Amino acid sequence: MRRDRGRDRDRAADGSGGAGREPAPGAVPAVDTRLLVREEGIRGYAREFRRRLRSGELGSLPVVLAVAIIWTVFGSLNNAFLSAQNLSDLSQQIVGTGMIAVGIVFVLLLGEIDLSVGSVSGLCAAIFAVLNVLNGMNQWLALLVAVAGGAVVGLIHGFFFAEVGVPAFVVTLAGNLAWNGLMLQVLGSSGTVNIPEDSIVSRLYSTMYGSPVVAYATAAVGVGLFLASSLLDAARRGAAGVPSRPVTEIVLRTLALAVPAFAAAYVLNRYQGLPLALLIFLVVLVLLDFVLRRTVYGRRIFAVGGSIEGARRAGISVPFVRMSVFSIAGTMAAVGGVFLAGQIQSASQTSGGGNLLMNVIAAAVIGGTSLFGGRGSVWSALLGALVIGSIQSGMNIMGVSNAVQFMITGSVLLAAVVVDSVSRRSQKAAGRA
Repeated sequence: MRRDRGRDRDRAADGSGGAGREPAPGAVPAVDTRLLVREEGIRGYAREFRRRLRSGELGSLPVVLAVAIIWTVFGSLNNAFLSAQNLSDLSQQIVGTGMIAVGIVFVLLLGEIDLSVGSVSGLCAAIFAVLNVLNGMNQWLALLVAVAGGAVVGLIHGFFFAEVGVPAFVVTLAGNLAWNGLMLQVLGSSGTVNIPEDSIVSRLYSTMYGSPVVAYATAAVGVGLFLASSLLDAARRGAAGVPSRPVTEIVLRTLALAVPAFAAAYVLNRYQGLPLALLIFLVVLVLLDFVLRRTVYGRRIFAVGGSIEGARRAGISVPFVRMSVFSIAGTMAAVGGVFLAGQIQSASQTSGGGNLLMNVIAAAVIGGTSLFGGRGSVWSALLGALVIGSIQSGMNIMGVSNAVQFMITGSVLLAAVVVDSVSRRSQKAAGRA
């Protein structure tokens, strides 16, 4: 009898004891709150929105409001800011920083930091320039070697962090110095290698698709993919008996995406069309967003960032996840460094220096990725880079000094961290963190 009672307690603890049993008389079945929200219609969604705000689940709302405020302020101060030419230039200028920020997002999801991405980007740009321009290597092969170099560097960081146990802050800080020194060694005595206009790196940055069809087709494809994936996800959930978004909500979400997508296409077509650099950036974001949200590997990254011990107990190889994430960060730093080299058409001793590291970290954090790990999206890199780039572009048009720009950018970064901290504290108080 005691053994039977023990087995009953074990089955109740692991959730298997209720299989095939009728509910107890008078028991109230559990109801998914999302179903209640959707049944109430607009009132239900408004109530859910207020609940999310009170509990600190702000999502991308703060950064979207920040972009709107920045554009309104600078647009009212100078009409040139909202011109098609300036917005087109802005869409190109944020690509290099945004690519590096994507790698930072992956690292932040683990609750860690990478202080070496600036130096890694400069080193990989120097590798490409020296191999292709000075040594005559095929430009595609040189580009592949440069990007692979970034992946290897990130893997080295991940090894010392995950296997040796050196804190990521220390490893990447040492890497920041070491890779900067290696970059100077690769560049040699000249210190600067000019990249020709017809180089693949220059063309990746400067190519514009002038036909209006390209920009509108890109917007249509993006919106169509979003609609198709949403409908497919709803059908899959419905077949599994899991609550899913109704078709009306999916259509409204699709329209909410279509408006800014086609508006951006219209603005770009008023100048020179769709920049190839922006198109590549968007494709990278879509692919990496799929990796994070739709694959087992992506869920493991969130699991490790949320609770290392919990991830270990779930059978996740924490060292593998850590090493691979730092390798991704190094790869994206290399890609971003190549785009930055294409922007200025050179690799020099200042590549990857200045305020680049501050900007990429600020872009990831301002975009909504938590410094505490476990919460964020690769789209944070785009939104954050847009905020940083908009501030710099607007202040350059207004003739504001670099000193003031640094102070304002630092203040925006601090505000983003404060919002993240307050949001996390609110979620803990609401029992959702």
